Amino acid sequence: QVQLVESGGGLVQPGGSLRLSCAASGSIFSINDMGWYRQAPGKQRELVATIASGGSTNYADSVKGRFTISRDNAKNMVYLQMNSLKPEDTAVYYCNADMTYYSGMYLRREYPYWGQGTQVTVSS
Repeated sequence: QVQLVESGGGLVQPGGSLRLSCAASGSIFSINDMGWYRQAPGKQRELVATIASGGSTNYADSVKGRFTISRDNAKNMVYLQMNSLKPEDTAVYYCNADMTYYSGMYLRREYPYWGQGTQVTVSS
C-alpha cells in the first residue's frame, strides 16, 4: 500500500555531515506533519525534528543549530541535513508521517506511519 523508505545513513567522523532522505510512496492521498526520530542503543526513541505541510519546523534542543529538516511536498520527501555531528548523535534514525492513504476503496489515516530506519554512526 504505502511505505516510507529512509536513505543516507552511514559512518561519519565527528564534525562531519550527512543528509538523510525519506521517500513516501504508494496510494497516498495526503501527508500532514513529517518528522525524524532516533533511537540509540538502550535508549527510548526520541524526537529529532518535525515539519508541517506548510513548512513550520520544530527541533529537539540537542540538535538546534546543527540539523535542518526540509520537505518537498510534490515528491512526498522529507530530508534531514545533519552538520557538526557528534558521537552522541549515533542512532538509528526513523522517518515518520501523518499520512492518509487509499486502502481499497476507503481512505485510512495513520499517524505515526514509520519507516524502517537508517543507521547513523559518528565515530573517529
